[in-house]
Amino acid sequence: MTGRTGNGRPGIGRRGAIAGSAAATLLASPLLTRLGNAAMPSSDLLIVNARITTLDRANPQADAVAIRDGRFLAVGREAEVRTAASPDAAVIDAKGRRLIPGLIDSHIHVIRGGLNYNMELRWDGVPTLADAMAMLRAQVARTPAPQWVRVVGGFTEHQFAEKRLPTLEELNAAAPDTPVFILHLYDRALLNGAALRAVGYGKDTPNPPGGEIQRDAAGNPTGLLLALPNAMILYSTLAKGPKLPEEYQVNSTRHFMRELNGLGVTSVIDAGGGFQNYPDDYAIIEKLHADGEMTLRIAYNLFTQKPKEELQDFATWSDKVKPGDGDDRYRLNGAGEMLVYSAADFEDFRVARPEMPPNMETDLEPVVRLLAERRWPWRLHATYDETIGRALDVFEKVNRDIPLQGLNWFFDHAETISDRNIDRIAALGGGIAVQHRMAYQGEYFVERYGAKAAEATPPIAKMMAAGVPVGAGTDATRVASYNPWVSLSWLVTGKTVGGLSLYPMANRLDRETALRLWTEANTWFSNEQGKKGRIEAGQLADAALLSDDYMAVPEDRIPHIRSVLTLLGGAVVHGEGDYDKLAPPLPKPMPDWSPVATVGGYYRDPKTVQRQAAECGCHSGCAVHGHDHAAALGADVPSSDARSFWGVFGCGCWAV
Repeated sequence: MTGRTGNGRPGIGRRGAIAGSAAATLLASPLLTRLGNAAMPSSDLLIVNARITTLDRANPQADAVAIRDGRFLAVGREAEVRTAASPDAAVIDAKGRRLIPGLIDSHIHVIRGGLNYNMELRWDGVPTLADAMAMLRAQVARTPAPQWVRVVGGFTEHQFAEKRLPTLEELNAAAPDTPVFILHLYDRALLNGAALRAVGYGKDTPNPPGGEIQRDAAGNPTGLLLALPNAMILYSTLAKGPKLPEEYQVNSTRHFMRELNGLGVTSVIDAGGGFQNYPDDYAIIEKLHADGEMTLRIAYNLFTQKPKEELQDFATWSDKVKPGDGDDRYRLNGAGEMLVYSAADFEDFRVARPEMPPNMETDLEPVVRLLAERRWPWRLHATYDETIGRALDVFEKVNRDIPLQGLNWFFDHAETISDRNIDRIAALGGGIAVQHRMAYQGEYFVERYGAKAAEATPPIAKMMAAGVPVGAGTDATRVASYNPWVSLSWLVTGKTVGGLSLYPMANRLDRETALRLWTEANTWFSNEQGKKGRIEAGQLADAALLSDDYMAVPEDRIPHIRSVLTLLGGAVVHGEGDYDKLAPPLPKPMPDWSPVATVGGYYRDPKTVQRQAAECGCHSGCAVHGHDHAAALGADVPSSDARSFWGVFGCGCWAV
């Protein structure tokens, strides 16, 4: 609800409009003046009647907050906060919901992901293979030639009730003529016959180094591609597909940012990625930044692209730009996560650990020395303790000449790191960014190494006890889902998305500690400590009002939490339900056949829909969408009149 007094319950009218005189007053007030593509208060903004987890140890709980000029002005009891704010401040009633600092993902591939988001069918969170295949068949029917249907990561076969992937026969039956590419983690890809024809793989196509094109008895490709363990075969095959034109990439990136906003994410650190060349593939995000249309804060790392040319890449880049260039919305963070190709240990737990080549140290040292000399922070992908140990040998050698303290360099992943190497990182002033990859691959790890070995993968509690800065992220969009609540659930419960318990209590976190890893702790990894990550006077006003109370909801409901209102610097960048009219409009997904137009992003479970029904002010749900009227009316359907299109199927959302 919105309004000056915070009293009463709003009715939900057509397209979720907020009714009532108090809401009407707010909507007519200066609250919704424009700043770029976000709704920005021109005067102070108050959020009242909230349960606020501030993460400020001096002021841990509050029920109201005032915002001025993009920062928190006052946090505390409502009477105190109202006194601090201007008399004409606009007011949003949180209706007793939990308000948290905006979530920060310290490892995500958001720039690359945004360029492709509108082309991808997401199986993230889908509970059964039957549901997933129904989505696939529907998308095949919508997708025009020569476009592909792509399911590019973010899921695992273990999340499905059937505990398996589709067969190649099932794929070919579902899509005899439309190319289909399904990426499962970084271990395999499934291609139907049409996709094999599109990429030109035949009997004479050789296997690339570290990869396999599976073949039948006659030597013909079956459609299964395997990383053994090098995932380059998967990347390079995906790169053969059609790309979106520039205008569509802009639209796609905006939709991906809004999807993350809907999950409460306000900041990310982009970890670069394969086939993400700088500066060419950064043109879209830089355009959005210049146009004021970014709804995420992005600190980006530069990822080298060519083996044997890594030192030249970083020498060239460091002559042109430096860490910190940019502003609070978009800025350069440093180097990585790929520093040199000879130090990349792929995380496919279905195969044996890859041994790094003898030249790893000689390749890595000049790059690290250059970065240290030019004071560039770096991040390094490292799954296994053996790789981490060899990298630390190099870091310690460089440190003897050029102290690394204060650089905020760190390792990513570190699933099997040893106590000794944790201590070595602490001594050098480094950090560790962890991701919930084990939530998707834990079953494979246990199968290969055993349940006992999996109990500390990674040993987060030991890292924190050693004084090492630890932050959390997703490594989305391919190896895991971008949903931060899946990561938070993994940190708290120690379970995979398939329900396997991995960790004893000693390696699990309480809910507040897990939330800190997703907020204030992550600011160390972008050198922004004290600027954001808490709801505290003076910090950037980034916050999320939650659909369910994270601090109290049953553990099995944590992955289904969403944000109903997300603020970035006090600007509304996302709203649902009572708050949907406060959010800025988003253009329809492009192209019109995009999976985003019909099924959206992360799976919405039926219990969420049931709760919408309980909170909806209409008398009955429609025959098609239940009470999710906003989704129906906001959908980009293949018709010039959404009412007529849905009405044919019995939808009554238009009448609400």
